Amino acid sequence: MAKFSGKIGYFVSVEKEPGLWVEDFVERQYYGDLMRLSNSNQSSGNVNDNISLNNSISIVADPYANENFQHMRYVKFMGTKWKITNAEVQYPRIILTVGGVYNENKTKSSG
Repeated sequence: MAKFSGKIGYFVSVEKEPGLWVEDFVERQYYGDLMRLSNSNQSSGNVNDNISLNNSISIVADPYANENFQHMRYVKFMGTKWKITNAEVQYPRIILTVGGVYNENKTKSSG
């Protein structure tokens, strides 16, 4: 089993001032194992096919991940941000299933 080290992006609501909530991105570093590595090319009618991974990544979860796993949106893997399609809690780990390339909004902050 290969090892994993990378960042996971969260989409969270943050209270900027009393009563004013805005949506923001937070990135956090995690370590774990690559459990399954596979990919597929999907014809989309465009010039290039869409690449989709069907990887499973098991991360060692910290308290933040355990409390906010439902807000996980992407994982940085092989130099690209990949969309998290499923997050399964198996304490003390979280198993992430990764799909296609993540299309991000340009407004983000890191934490």
